[in-house]
Amino acid sequence: MSPAAHPLSRRTFLSGTTAATVGLTLAGCGFAGKESAADKDQDRPIKVRPDGDLVYFNWADFVAPEVFDGFEKEYGVKVIQSNYDSMEGMVAKLNAGNRYDIIFPTAKWAQRLAAGGQLRKIDHAQLDRADAIFGAYDYFADPWYDTRSAHTVPFTMYKTGIGWRKDRIGDHLKESWDDLWNKRARGKVFVLDDRDEVLGMAALKLGLDIGTAEERDLDRITETLQSLRPHLRGFSSDSYNNLLNGNATMTQAWSGDMATMLSQAKDASVYGFEVAKEGAPVNSDCYAIPANARHPGTAMLFINYMLRPGNVKKNIEYIGYPMPVEGSEETYAEIVKPFPECLVSADDLKDDLYFRNGSAAAERARDTAWTHVKAG
Repeated sequence: MSPAAHPLSRRTFLSGTTAATVGLTLAGCGFAGKESAADKDQDRPIKVRPDGDLVYFNWADFVAPEVFDGFEKEYGVKVIQSNYDSMEGMVAKLNAGNRYDIIFPTAKWAQRLAAGGQLRKIDHAQLDRADAIFGAYDYFADPWYDTRSAHTVPFTMYKTGIGWRKDRIGDHLKESWDDLWNKRARGKVFVLDDRDEVLGMAALKLGLDIGTAEERDLDRITETLQSLRPHLRGFSSDSYNNLLNGNATMTQAWSGDMATMLSQAKDASVYGFEVAKEGAPVNSDCYAIPANARHPGTAMLFINYMLRPGNVKKNIEYIGYPMPVEGSEETYAEIVKPFPECLVSADDLKDDLYFRNGSAAAERARDTAWTHVKAG
């Protein structure tokens, strides 16, 4: 079964970071404000029971509607949905005092939130299928962003590569980030509207650390990306729609969005997806419960409900992203048969090509480089 058809990439609105919003150190990450009762309760065990409607905050269209419907019917609660368009937007809402029961930060943002005392602890013993994640994917048993996954449960995984139209530039490329400079795609290339992804791509192309903030490295990265300018049509995270509507001949893309594209394409053989030999950035989204959640018991029930095999299958088929739950691998493999490069395994995670948090100075340096890249 293919993922359900949707008009937009689920990360269409993911925007590049700016100095005003991201120049935050891990120790002073801007999340810990005045001490509140919620702050004091962050380590208190959560009673897993319906304790109110679920106030849900996530990217748009990242849970299958039928899964929401089943959860509401089984537990007699409503799912009250809100969506964000970037991690910065999510955190701004939290800092403004908005209260949600469950959120879905990426790995580096989960680390920031946990360090700022903004997440409740999650007792794995209260999860019916915890072993299907932490036993089968030992990477998540003690990930770098959350010691022993004390505050998070992994939700999805993905990696970054290149999507292209075979009908315009051929069936085979060099499996390299160099392909974005392909002369046949000149003027029809998009890169993601995301600071880390674009700087990281150029860093990998140059053999540098994916998250480097060294001045000399950033100068080389900026120069490299300036040489890509004549090939670029723009910065956009709407990867698959740009390919489908012909705006792009080639685009930097997240694997999950390319898998979702398969449900939209009249002929999937027209499109290709490759992972660069220099390295593919990997990432994961997490379930997390904010420290000020009003209904943490319902949030725990929701995580449990999402981990049921049938619901994992439905959700993977709907969103086009793999979920690190044992037994779901064949479901995703079936979806991405035309693009087997979209598969994300535990081995990919161990390549350690995650984007990580840096010092305030490092973040400012990367923000400045990104500003120069966007300005051309």
